[in-house]
Amino acid sequence: MHKLQSFSVAKLATDFLRLSMRLKSSGGRPSAPLGSRILTNPDDIFKHNMWDHVQWTEKDEENARQKAEENSSEQHPLKEQGKFDTEACQYWDKFYEVHQDKFFKDRRWLFLEFPELLPSGAEDPDSNMCQDHRQATIPLHSASSTDTETRHNQHIDLHNRNTNTFHFQEFCQEAAQETNEAATQTSTFPGHYASFRILEVGCGVGNSVFPIVNKIKETDSFLYCCDFSPRAIQLVKDHPDYDDSVCHAFVHDICEEMASFPFPAQSLDVILAVFVLSSIHPERMQGVVNRLSAYLKHGGIFLFRDYGRYDFSQLRFKKGRCLSENFYTRGDGTCVYFFTKEEVHDLFSKAGLEEIQNLEDKRLQVNRGKKVVMRRVWMQSKYRKSYPHASS
Repeated sequence: MHKLQSFSVAKLATDFLRLSMRLKSSGGRPSAPLGSRILTNPDDIFKHNMWDHVQWTEKDEENARQKAEENSSEQHPLKEQGKFDTEACQYWDKFYEVHQDKFFKDRRWLFLEFPELLPSGAEDPDSNMCQDHRQATIPLHSASSTDTETRHNQHIDLHNRNTNTFHFQEFCQEAAQETNEAATQTSTFPGHYASFRILEVGCGVGNSVFPIVNKIKETDSFLYCCDFSPRAIQLVKDHPDYDDSVCHAFVHDICEEMASFPFPAQSLDVILAVFVLSSIHPERMQGVVNRLSAYLKHGGIFLFRDYGRYDFSQLRFKKGRCLSENFYTRGDGTCVYFFTKEEVHDLFSKAGLEEIQNLEDKRLQVNRGKKVVMRRVWMQSKYRKSYPHASS
């Protein structure tokens, strides 16, 4: 059983009152993001599965830092680390072969935290909110929902990994090239007629794709979604809700510098990356964000959600799983990095984007059956591609 750490009830109560004062401009929905279920009485801890806006004490921070320092003191052998980068596609394809579309749940919270996914003037039928002022009013995450990405940390014992790496990577590259050639050889491209275009990178089996597709069908919008796992993309295309009139799924490795997209530069209104960048080697991240940002229109938004420093999933890693500072490999060969606010800001601002939102989402996730409390930390950010300054 995990011991519940102490935290300031008085400060939580103050934060709750501050949030409650923000109900005016959003039709009863607080403008502050990341939930509104505040734990003011520690005795109530097991009444719900999730508590929002949890404040950490200095002692909490120090305990977490020590645990991360301890589990990273013994790193994975350097000579074996390269495969987690060069064979990443293979590891994730194996993951989807094993789990198909059963591992994650659909991210139905997307439009609450990221209303920018709807074009200006469109109405979200689930919230009865028009998106004309969607950046001024940011609705809440559903406080009762849990982030199913946390289940990633189940270590899966995968046997029979005897696939020939060279042929597998060759297959991935051929699949991506075949997908994009048609678009580059014609004067049009998929979704060229749409006035609002979204790209989700690292879409997996479509847990963000289909909530988005089902919302944008009645709008002049188009969704592109890509993943470097051919198996994942095939699962997306086989889904009964896949509709190529509003969506184009394709194989693409965002780490591959020369890989082409099936749309031109500066053609996207929104890029969505949810628990994607953390799976990339830290040395590759900046290049990925730089290249993706080139496809945003001026005024376009990059939406980001991922793991934060000292999340429960980081602290539970065993010695020997660390590859480099705050970067780990799981038992199935997939990798994960844990961000700070400062790192996220540097990542996007160096790509020429301006900050709209950069939040550290700290929560208590509760297993009421086992009486276990887990401190979760996620990053949630929004960055805009600014308009060029007019010359004098």
